[in-house]
Order: sequence, then C-alpha cells, then structure tokens
Amino acid sequence: MTEPRRAYLQRETAETYVSINLVIDGSGASSIQTGIPFFDHMLTLFSKHSLFDLKVDVRGDLELDYHHSVEDTGIVLGQCLAQALGNKIGIRRYGWVLLPMDETLVQVAIDLSGRSYLHYQPPENANAIGRFGFELVEEFLRAFSSNANLNLHVDILRGRNSHHMAEGIFKGLAKALDQSCQIDRRVEGIPSSKGTL
Repeated sequence: MTEPRRAYLQRETAETYVSINLVIDGSGASSIQTGIPFFDHMLTLFSKHSLFDLKVDVRGDLELDYHHSVEDTGIVLGQCLAQALGNKIGIRRYGWVLLPMDETLVQVAIDLSGRSYLHYQPPENANAIGRFGFELVEEFLRAFSSNANLNLHVDILRGRNSHHMAEGIFKGLAKALDQSCQIDRRVEGIPSSKGTL
C-alpha cells in the first residue's frame, strides 16, 4: 500500500456542521471536538484502537440535545470510511472481537459487505453517562453502519456500568474495523465471489 487510504468530508444542515478527516492507514492520532466531552472521549479511543487517524470538528444545537450532533457525526464518519475504502481490493473484509472492559464483555462483528445492517442488543435501562444518554450509542451505530454500507453486530454479553459498556462498544468497533480494513496480500482482487462489494 503506497498511498494511505483517506477521506475528507463536510456536512452542514440547519442543525449541525460536521467536518471529518479520516486516514485508515494511520497511527491512531486524533483531534476531536464535538462539544460533547464523553463523545469526544469515545471517538478518541476509537481512533487510538483502530489506528485510524481522525480529525473531527462538530458544531451542533447542543443547547437543544446531543442527538443531532451524535447522529450526524455517525453519518459523516460512515461516509468517510466508505470513500476511504474505495474499491476494497485486497481487504480482509471481516472483523470481529470479544472485548472485555472490567465487568463488561462486548462482542462486535463486521462485514464490509456494501450492504448496511445493524444488529444491536442494548442493555435494559442503562443509565445516562452525565448528560450523554446511553441510547445515543445506538443512534451513532445506526448512522455509521448505514452510511458506511456495512453489516455491524454489537452484543453486550454482560455489563452493569454504562461508561464501561459504551467504552467497550467503541473499542470493539475500532478493533473489528482495524481487522476488516487491513490489506491481506494473499487476497487477489475483491474478497467476494460476486466480484464486487
């Protein structure tokens, strides 16, 4: 791989402005500013554990709610991943991880199939993390998987602490993406019997 796979996109609506610069073949360097401290933390560790370089600048209607900023970040990040992957020649395609985070155990599996699907098994009655409602994790995952055109399965096998569960999900997503996006020199062309992803 001579040139790093990268994408830069901006999206502006009446509710948010989102700018994302993504480099798949990076080192895990990040600069994250969404105005939502916990979300910044999640995206920073996402970058660190995926080894994606990630710059995120989001300005949203935070005085109203965090929903629009989180969802729109997922949209643009998913679009960036799809663009950066390009024709997907030589990728491993599949990635999976069983990730522990103290009392929490999260399972994440990904197929960079070109078809969007989200299976998400959330805990019942998970507490908010400060002002960050736990349901926002699902909103991010749905927006990301839909716009990246990938299959994403996330199961929280056990857990009690909302912070640990959210962190396990973002770290698991990162590790599964790192695996699935890697170039495997043994793969000739696109890893599909259809010849396209």
